[in-house]
Amino acid sequence: MKRLISGLAVGAMALASVATVGVTAASAATTTPTVVLSGGKAIVGQGPTGIIATTSVAGAVSFTAAGVAITGCTSVATTTTPFAATCLWAATAPGPVILGATFTPTDTTDFSTATATAYTVNVAVPVQSVTSLSPLPLYVDTIVATGKYATAIAPIYGGCQITNEFLVGQTIVFRAYGYAHDGTPLTPLNVSSATVTVQGVSTPLTLSFANHGVTNTIQGTDGVAFWTAPLATGGTGYSTLGLIPYTVTFKTIAVPAVTKKVPAIKWVLLRKAGKVVHVNGKVVYVAVHYTKTVIVTPAVAGATGTFTPNFNTSSSATLNAVPAG
Repeated sequence: MKRLISGLAVGAMALASVATVGVTAASAATTTPTVVLSGGKAIVGQGPTGIIATTSVAGAVSFTAAGVAITGCTSVATTTTPFAATCLWAATAPGPVILGATFTPTDTTDFSTATATAYTVNVAVPVQSVTSLSPLPLYVDTIVATGKYATAIAPIYGGCQITNEFLVGQTIVFRAYGYAHDGTPLTPLNVSSATVTVQGVSTPLTLSFANHGVTNTIQGTDGVAFWTAPLATGGTGYSTLGLIPYTVTFKTIAVPAVTKKVPAIKWVLLRKAGKVVHVNGKVVYVAVHYTKTVIVTPAVAGATGTFTPNFNTSSSATLNAVPAG
């Protein structure tokens, strides 16, 4: 009888051991979280741009550019739902750059480390090669942004086709670039306002500056930054058929004078009791040391440059009705 009880006890212990091992093995299984990169379309010389890593769970992200860790972005914590980490990255050279990210979840028991799919961005440089003699030399054109034709050419030209003929219902995009008095490109660093005034539209369109780099079969990989403003046509948008009178206006930020203080000296008559002092019949002078402010670089007032197309030429923008049928 004692033997039987002893055997049952041993069997129970063995079963308990198996059950315990089974729980441990199940808890050791981990899930690979997701991490997806977006943003990062930087412009050289225009300050940092955000690279965003969106993850499926909480944790920290380490960012790289061209395989090199980005300073200050080696362990960026995600925000609460939605889970995302942002790295501020200042690119120093134009062209395509592969961005990467490694994600370490907070819960390392249930989730493993994950690596984002390689993500390529085209770092842009501001466009400025124009030859007009305006106070602010400007280049302006128009492109069609929507419609069957624009969709068809997108794989070839990246969706940007310069044209002056538009159909009601399409979106017209004004594009502009140029340079300031000192030859630097017109960017938010030196522009106080950039607008397009369209006759018949009550509020001027605001031009925005961005990286418009594209990859297509004609231009290849191209990283450029310039100003754009969309104008919707048809419906509640612009609907006046015929020529589209418009003026593009840029105003630059005034540049203050650069000054510095330098030591100076001046000689003044020595006086005593209100009378000029003489020694051996000669007037006595004393040196007075002081500092004075001198202008190193003169101030430059903000300039205003405008572009108005010649409406008598065939290159003027025109809005046409949709053909019947």
